[in-house]
Amino acid sequence: MIDFQPGDEAGIKSVTFTAAGKYAYGYLKTENGVHRLVRISPFNSNGKRHTSFASVFVYPELDNKIRIDIDDKDLRIDVFRASGAGGQHVNKTSSAVRITHLPSKIVVQCQQEKSQYRNKEMAMKVLKARLYQLEKHKQEEKIHELHENKDEIAWGSQIRSYVLQPYQMVKDHRINLEVGDVNNVLNGGLDPFIEGVLLS
Repeated sequence: MIDFQPGDEAGIKSVTFTAAGKYAYGYLKTENGVHRLVRISPFNSNGKRHTSFASVFVYPELDNKIRIDIDDKDLRIDVFRASGAGGQHVNKTSSAVRITHLPSKIVVQCQQEKSQYRNKEMAMKVLKARLYQLEKHKQEEKIHELHENKDEIAWGSQIRSYVLQPYQMVKDHRINLEVGDVNNVLNGGLDPFIEGVLLS
């Protein structure tokens, strides 16, 4: 986990993490888009159904063969005190790092490491990956080969729905695949959806 921002009242506001494995980006890029969850909210005393949305972005991790040149004058680097659980260093030293890439307005931050140097290193790694993806996206637009599931990431255009109430069903709207074992899917059983999208 690179960065974790808790919700204002409960849950998660945003989280950034790395995933490793053979063809990890090739598989996980199918998860780009809006995911919709329908359930009985544990935070609603009346036990009413609640709909939540999560917008997912997947970026490739760069290897040494790809160069992204970043000019130091294009960066604004802020340090601040880490928040949340994390040991004695929390709120005592300014170890957390936020980097703003001024030309693209991309902002990344990392506060999981105790070392400011390590946080900066991880944040720069994420920034390079996001800049790479931005340039790749621009090139794809020029040749009109954008992925369909990245045309519009907005509420109401979900790629998948996870319904826990009044019935249990996970449906991928891109390939009309429905799976009844919701718990298995929420615990990571995404293979049928990922493979279905890649083969469609």
